[in-house]
Amino acid sequence: KRLLDVGLELGGNDPAYVAADADLEFTTANIVEGACYNAGQSCCAIERVYVHRDRYDEFLELALPLIQEYRLGDPFDEMTTMGPLASGNARQELQAQVDQAVSSGARLMSGGVQPAEMGANFYAPTLLSDVPQETAVMQDESFGPLLPVASVADDEEAILKMNSSRYGLTASIWTTDPQRAEWAAGRIEAGTVFQNRADYIDPALPWTGWKDSGFGSTLSRYGFHQMTRRKAIHLRRNK
Repeated sequence: KRLLDVGLELGGNDPAYVAADADLEFTTANIVEGACYNAGQSCCAIERVYVHRDRYDEFLELALPLIQEYRLGDPFDEMTTMGPLASGNARQELQAQVDQAVSSGARLMSGGVQPAEMGANFYAPTLLSDVPQETAVMQDESFGPLLPVASVADDEEAILKMNSSRYGLTASIWTTDPQRAEWAAGRIEAGTVFQNRADYIDPALPWTGWKDSGFGSTLSRYGFHQMTRRKAIHLRRNK
């Protein structure tokens, strides 16, 4: 009955790329945090990781103990570092993604289960390696503490695989070279591209989505455009 403007944020499958020159200890700690913050229940959480093959084994070696350090429990307990999922259905969806990845050739390095001593809404933070690109965990939104990882030969392959998704909310590139970051940002199909950070909002920058991640803008001066109707006033002076 009414024709309305809409702005839509529809989810993401946010990729991260670890370049050959990345500061690996800093990068790994922040990527694990970016995937597991709030039990992975963030629209712009890191959901898949591509690591340059020269740093791949080292990245996994550093990531494994960080994933295993999380302590699940009551969020009001000061010792807890990861709380529950929003619903039991979320846990089932995560398990289906993990099972499919493993059956497709991925290697389960940690997690991948509901801890036996925890309630139905808890899921162990999970590290997967050698994950095929076509699996659901690399294509669909997880919205949970999953960290699927794959190796790439170079920057070009990383960009190709980062863009091989129907989503385009955020992406991150981890490199000490600003020129490499700028080069990649111009080629990554996402509304926001980070260098050496993730899951961060700056009120001065527009928050947008590409492809099936939605359309419209919030934040920054561009966010006002979504809330206003532009009007053109065309005046002519008669002599």
